[in-house]
Amino acid sequence: MLTPTLGLRSAVTVSLTASAVLAGGLFAGQAQAATPVPSITAPGGFVMNNGTGTTLYGKAADTRRSTGSTTKIMTAKVVLSQPNLNLDAKVTVQKAYSDYIVAKNASSARLIVGDKVTVRQLLYGLMLPSGCDAAYALADKFGTGTTRDARVKSFIGKMNDEARRLGLRNTHFDSFDGIGGGQNYSTPRDLTKIASSAMKNSTFRTVVKTKSTQQKVTTKSGGYRYMSWTNTNKLLSTYSGAIGVKTGSGPQAKYCLVFAATRGTKTVIGTVLASPSEANRAADVKKLLDYGFAR
Repeated sequence: MLTPTLGLRSAVTVSLTASAVLAGGLFAGQAQAATPVPSITAPGGFVMNNGTGTTLYGKAADTRRSTGSTTKIMTAKVVLSQPNLNLDAKVTVQKAYSDYIVAKNASSARLIVGDKVTVRQLLYGLMLPSGCDAAYALADKFGTGTTRDARVKSFIGKMNDEARRLGLRNTHFDSFDGIGGGQNYSTPRDLTKIASSAMKNSTFRTVVKTKSTQQKVTTKSGGYRYMSWTNTNKLLSTYSGAIGVKTGSGPQAKYCLVFAATRGTKTVIGTVLASPSEANRAADVKKLLDYGFAR
């Protein structure tokens, strides 16, 4: 008499288990359907979990493209990797830096010839207003050689050395600021890896998450003036949890952004290259971040 009862209980248990599995599969399917892979206007994009390195999204992630001022992430990284770096060391602004801005019609930190600016302040001028004059000053300071041209060439060499050290096969720099001779390129995946590595440095993290700053610099006459810089990265004010990293734009580069955001214990980091407009870039990045956090 016991056997039929046990058999009935077993059948009920199997039935309930099967129902649970089916329900679980249904709910999983519904959750997956709630976060479809986004469609972006940028021809290239990449997103990863910054903590694990896991790829979350890729679109032409390894296609080489012009990078514009996102190049300056590597400029900052090379500076911050210098041995015995003194962030408070002062650099005198040279006329060559301002002449370069005029000649290239480049973005500027509005450095004034003769002023003495610290390395730390130059990093803010580099990353917030995307100052090509600040980039030039840093390359001149941290390159090696007896002439300015030699020092700049040396610094760009350090940028390429660092790319090789990171194992990046689709990245090459021919300038300190992204205004090059056609051989300044990277990919969404490579730029994301550069930024992820740079974000390990506390000074870099502090600079790139700063929305605006006012810096006191020493004038040629020994007095002082205040320089005010605002970050070109509007994501910092428009996306909850945004912590960086760098904008870029140009005739070839179009509109680029290397971005990062943290929510809870998760940090998502990524890149879009060659978005057709600033508005498209902003929309693309929001989609990718939302998707990254949903994953």
